[in-house]
Amino acid sequence: MADLGFRLVHANRNVADLTASVQFYSEALGFREVRRKEAEDGSFVLVFLEAEPGGFQLELTWLRDWKGAYDLGDNEIHLAVMTPSFEAAHELHSQMGCICYENTDMGVYFVNDPDGYWIEVIPAK
Repeated sequence: MADLGFRLVHANRNVADLTASVQFYSEALGFREVRRKEAEDGSFVLVFLEAEPGGFQLELTWLRDWKGAYDLGDNEIHLAVMTPSFEAAHELHSQMGCICYENTDMGVYFVNDPDGYWIEVIPAK
């Protein structure tokens, strides 16, 4: 098969409170907003965040007409981030109260964002 040069560019998460979500990803994970797209009619806003310049992006989508929380289902879909400052990250997330699950046998833990999405935190090897 020919190499067509595909690469992962971004993943999407729909959010109920865009401001709270952008703040969470900035404070908890150091993501920064790199661009924003707002529909002319105000029906949606897309915010693209990245952890490192030119890297994989997280797209947060806010929909004006969506009411209530999103049904995240029963699967274990999640993002994963790696940090060389695992202990400091754990302390920050403990203070923020966003750790939702710890797997000490595997040496990882999970935080949840304002909409309940999970993010796995992994120490750098």
